[in-house]
Amino acid sequence: MRLTILGGGGFRVPLVYQALLGDRGEGRITSVVLYDTDRTRLASIGSVLRQQADLAPGVAPVVTETTDLDEALRGADFVFSAIRVGGLEGRTIDERVALDLGVLGQETVGAGGIAYGLRTLPVATAIAQRVAAVAPEAWVINFTNPAGMVTEAMIPYLGDRVIGICDSPSGLGRRAALALGLDASQVFYDYAGLNHLGWLRGLQSGGVDHLPALLADSAALGDFEEGRLFGVEWLRSLGSIPNEYLHYYYFARETLAAVQTVEQTRGTFLLEQQSAFYAETARHPSSALELWQKTRAERESTYMVESRAVADAGERDERDMSAGGYEQVALSLMRAIAHNERASLILNVRNRGTLRHLDDDAVVEIPCTVDANGARPVGVSQLTDHQAGLVCAVKAVERSTIEAAATGSRSAAVRAFAWHPLIDSVTAAHQLLDGYVDHLPDLAPFRS
Repeated sequence: MRLTILGGGGFRVPLVYQALLGDRGEGRITSVVLYDTDRTRLASIGSVLRQQADLAPGVAPVVTETTDLDEALRGADFVFSAIRVGGLEGRTIDERVALDLGVLGQETVGAGGIAYGLRTLPVATAIAQRVAAVAPEAWVINFTNPAGMVTEAMIPYLGDRVIGICDSPSGLGRRAALALGLDASQVFYDYAGLNHLGWLRGLQSGGVDHLPALLADSAALGDFEEGRLFGVEWLRSLGSIPNEYLHYYYFARETLAAVQTVEQTRGTFLLEQQSAFYAETARHPSSALELWQKTRAERESTYMVESRAVADAGERDERDMSAGGYEQVALSLMRAIAHNERASLILNVRNRGTLRHLDDDAVVEIPCTVDANGARPVGVSQLTDHQAGLVCAVKAVERSTIEAAATGSRSAAVRAFAWHPLIDSVTAAHQLLDGYVDHLPDLAPFRS
């Protein structure tokens, strides 16, 4: 079977390939095509993958690289979309424009996520149209952020053959289960919301919901990432465990203040780090894998560092980093579809009546059953008033962003910024959009 990775020169692609190396069953991926518009990045990541293959037992998937999109798509069984329109340079602008206006600039939450969406959605929908034309039988697994918004924008062209993934919900569920000593593979996670905006409301195993026991156990609750981030008292007050990205909502002022004091934003850090990696790999291609491993370790250890500083959560625990990332979600999804092996995964799919506060076509992040027919949402408990309020507000933002990207409407773009819970002013919405237009050529159509 053939897997095409769009954004194949991206830094995290070796995680996907490493996961494929562990799959030795029938019908496994035997060919991986990397597509990117940057040949230097492609060559660097191609070198990393081939060195991974050299260390693996047995026959590894053959790796090829191309800068031709149709060539990359032709014959694909699965298409993994992990593009970053504007590169990390764009992310630094997303962050800095917002921070200069006193607004949080995180890349998927709030102003930064809207700016990222405005320049990403036209490219993502163009890709969806090419997939429909060139590889109509392919399944598209979308990890391009903002993942829920991008998935919803691709659905009109691909229907249910595009599925969004994220590793945050499954990582949260596993950490919560392990904190109680449960077998994480045997637990049903009652989780619901949008991408980067969801809550774990139940840990069901053996006919029992174990979440109340976890919330009552101070030692267990404070012993994993989300417990340290949010604090035991707040989690008990909520009666649920939020996705880590909700820290930007629940501790918005503190996080903004912390980010404004650091010498460089997360985007600037990653831009400098990865630029150095690609340059060094170009000079020493035989050391590509070693350089990648070193760079990745530094990247993972500094993840959400400002939020952990606000919460006094300390350094990331090795258990939290080893729970299995999005590459494992992607592999499980591909295996379930390719082999018709029933699997339960938390995915970004159409709501189809699962959450009553949203319409059927709204893309939500919920547990699904997956087999050869794709992903189908399963029943979960309904959102509380608080959860539904946030979810509906952010869904309106997503849809205004999709409308703006599709039509070039400045009015729709301003609405998206103004409606977001982390942006408290229509005036600020206009200023944010103008700031992004001034720095991002892709957003020139929105100039006033």
